[in-house]
Amino acid sequence: MTKTAPLTTLAALAALAGCGAPDERVAVPRADAGMTQRISYGSVSLRAVSLPTYAASEEIWVSGPDGRIVAGDGLLWADDPARALTLELTRYLSQITGARVASEPWPFLDRPDAELELRIEEMLAYSDGTFRMSGQYFVAPENGRDRARLFALSVPIAGDATAQDIAAARGAVMRQLAGEIATSGLR
Repeated sequence: MTKTAPLTTLAALAALAGCGAPDERVAVPRADAGMTQRISYGSVSLRAVSLPTYAASEEIWVSGPDGRIVAGDGLLWADDPARALTLELTRYLSQITGARVASEPWPFLDRPDAELELRIEEMLAYSDGTFRMSGQYFVAPENGRDRARLFALSVPIAGDATAQDIAAARGAVMRQLAGEIATSGLR
């Protein structure tokens, strides 16, 4: 496969905007976090993930070759993106750390040892065949020092850059982010 195959497919996805195709829901595949990391907290509460306006909608957004951000008409995430990302990050942090991690509202009687907030600035598939996510996260421990960290992650979109390939790349970025939060923000 040549490097132009992902670019061509991404351009085709971008061109679908306005074509009136029937809705197709795309789920992010589940995967194992692939790492473990001890952290300083036995319990962590994750607030609902904050997303930019385009990424908060159901549509799968792509940055076209001209730099415009367009939605693939009929290509929708299987779940509300903020809810899905919050639950996905909760699952990965639980797997990585072994700590009790839950999203808000906190479901337990005792307070969490730390609260985590994630604000995503960018979450897009690009015409160069990469999926990028950037933003900032905040850790507020019950006892200890508050932390704020910026992040900018990118993964290649495998295959022919189909909607399923984009979903897999989004999952890979979230696993990377969970690993970074566990090693840099929660230790």
